[in-house]
Amino acid sequence: MTRYGLIAGNGRFPFMVAAGARQAGVSLSVVAIREETDPNLEHEVERLTWVGIGQLGKMIRFFKAERVDKAIMAGQVKHVQIFSRAVPDARMLKMLLKLPRRNTTSLIGAVAAELASEGIDLIDSTFFLQEYLPVAGNLTHRKPNAAERADLEYGLEIAREMSRLDLGQTIVVRGKACVAIEAMEGTDETIRRAGELLRGHKKQNRLLLTTGALTVLKLSKPDQDMRFDVPVVGLPTIEAMAEAGATCLCLTAGKTLMFDRDKMIAGANKLKIAIVAV
Repeated sequence: MTRYGLIAGNGRFPFMVAAGARQAGVSLSVVAIREETDPNLEHEVERLTWVGIGQLGKMIRFFKAERVDKAIMAGQVKHVQIFSRAVPDARMLKMLLKLPRRNTTSLIGAVAAELASEGIDLIDSTFFLQEYLPVAGNLTHRKPNAAERADLEYGLEIAREMSRLDLGQTIVVRGKACVAIEAMEGTDETIRRAGELLRGHKKQNRLLLTTGALTVLKLSKPDQDMRFDVPVVGLPTIEAMAEAGATCLCLTAGKTLMFDRDKMIAGANKLKIAIVAV
């Protein structure tokens, strides 16, 4: 019988995985990261242990003791925590020293390799959450208008280059000009930054070469590894868009998790925000 483990980061993602697993009749063995995981997760699962962010060895020992052979990684772990605040154990330190580069792909790929060396397979993080992945097409009452469609097409071109360079997943476009690209701050903060940039230009009476509303693209990589760093949006994304003056959201069909999907779409409909999956 397959035994499943969960490596829980911050946010609601780990709670969704726990609920999905419970619905599927699966009991999870959970590793919670002390610096990141919401303590309330402890009340949602049967077996949980707490580890420091650099305690890779302790995490693997727990999974081995629980006879876990498939693990899921859910929830963000901030880069700044890993590279500046973590106190790595011997196993984590050895792994970090071998990293070819310090980005998400290299880091999580290295963790996956360490797990695999112990017979633990890191699997698709949406394994228990297929219903939260959008199918291609319009998801809201309002469809993108001509200007928004033009910005979407331009944004998709930018996304292809971002993927090649292994940069962030969020792009904010206005009038076929890139206003903001996600760095380490996350989707919602990138959207807010775009809104602040435009408000700052307007307040200072600076000439803007673009017109119209903001369009947001939250896209996976063409070769997206669904085991980690899966694009995630939710109701806070819609709220951030409304605050920034964004009117259209583009997602990758089948590869973007929509937290509180029904509430998110209802909120977008109320605000006349178009959501489309491509």
